[in-house]
Amino acid sequence: MTRRTVRIAMNGVTGRMGYRQHLVRSILAIREQGGIDLGDGSMLWPEPVLVGRRDLALKAIAERHGLDEWSTDLDAVLTDASIDVYFDSQVTSAREDALRKAIGAGKHIYTEKPTATGLDAALSLARLAHEAGIKHGVVQDKLFLPGLLKLKRLVDGGFFGRILSVRGEFGYWVFEGDWQEAQRPSWNYRSEDGGGIVVDMFPHWEYVLHGLFGRVTSVQALAVTHIPRRWDEQGRAYDATADDSAYGVFELDGGVVAQINSSWAVRVNRDELVEFQVDGTEGSAVAGLRRCRAQHRSGTPKPVWNPDLPATEVFREQWQEVPDNGEFDNGFKAQWELFLRHVVLGTPYDWDLLAGARGVQLAELGLRSSAGGRRMSVPELSL
Repeated sequence: MTRRTVRIAMNGVTGRMGYRQHLVRSILAIREQGGIDLGDGSMLWPEPVLVGRRDLALKAIAERHGLDEWSTDLDAVLTDASIDVYFDSQVTSAREDALRKAIGAGKHIYTEKPTATGLDAALSLARLAHEAGIKHGVVQDKLFLPGLLKLKRLVDGGFFGRILSVRGEFGYWVFEGDWQEAQRPSWNYRSEDGGGIVVDMFPHWEYVLHGLFGRVTSVQALAVTHIPRRWDEQGRAYDATADDSAYGVFELDGGVVAQINSSWAVRVNRDELVEFQVDGTEGSAVAGLRRCRAQHRSGTPKPVWNPDLPATEVFREQWQEVPDNGEFDNGFKAQWELFLRHVVLGTPYDWDLLAGARGVQLAELGLRSSAGGRRMSVPELSL
């Protein structure tokens, strides 16, 4: 079997997501399985070239995983004709400029979201990539989670009848950093550094809602900073200038109403860190990262409100587990494989820079809605 090598400049692998999910659990995992079978007697072999600002950190990662190439000079990497794909998982504020350089160098683009700090810039990137004739994709990993894949199976099978509403709960308590180390980097809580939960999570909610239930047509949001003072990685106190919680109502094509709470200042009392409840005329389901439980109309109980008597029903036990009916790979890895097939074989791929711009648009309109206290329509985007 022949090997077709794709060389990937991976910028931002010293960060948490870039290292764990994209390098270790995706690209290196693909190499560990022997590559990607292209179905024509050849295997696609990803060859990562590590890129970042800290040479010692890059060198340590390369040595840890037996990799040969790393660089702190992005411009030099992009002028290397052997590089096929540029991947970006830097902080958002650094992403736009790097993506523009990579597009100008004729590299295929795969990037984390948000793709830019504003809609105009995100649309500009999408148009530049389209005009350059390169292939481009944006990470939209939650669509590949086992729980949401099971939920999509229910949607596609008509289980819900007419879908009425979606309710989402996401979040967990991120420690302030004074008496316990914070689980997220401090820049997430500074708006001047591109932080904020709306900027981080609304792009996720856009593609989840769009991919499962329909295009978002309006948004009404309230973004707040519940914890105004935090401590950074060096133990220094700083003012949190970015929102750490957001409460959103989204209208979708077809009349579905979605309500999603996002918070880094909430303690978890649910089965998973994110859960979506979908209610329809024929049935309902609750999906998380891995599990999905459903309740059909014919099996729906008939509770009666009576606060004078204790509840005798255990409502969670009245839902049926949706079976796996297959094996689910890591969501980041699954999307990487689809994108690399798209690059080499030209197979269809829907999650491009225009899709990424929709996420930036929703975050921007969500913040505008919160600032003005009003519902914002979400115009359909095009190149």
